[in-house]
Amino acid sequence: MKYLTFEQIKAQLRLDDEQAELEKDLLEDYGEAAEDTVLNICNRTLEDIFEQYGKVPAPLRRATLLLVDNSYKERSPISPQNMSSVPYAFDLLIKPYMRLTI
Repeated sequence: MKYLTFEQIKAQLRLDDEQAELEKDLLEDYGEAAEDTVLNICNRTLEDIFEQYGKVPAPLRRATLLLVDNSYKERSPISPQNMSSVPYAFDLLIKPYMRLTI
């Protein structure tokens, strides 16, 4: 993962050590996918974020963890009966960091 840690993901999902270790590969995949998604939506690179802010700002980390949480809890195929979207807070967290043009 680029900026999330396994410990952050484990805490976000409220998993105990044993459960987290059993699913470590899956959780790391969710973390990498969420990081890439946030950077893509923001139209930014990690290098650009570090150059401007010196680190990944907390709102972007929180948004990324929301995506991980959503992916973990909604693992089943989407159907009208179990369809859910990413929490509204996600948009609020990333909007200030979005680049509309390059």
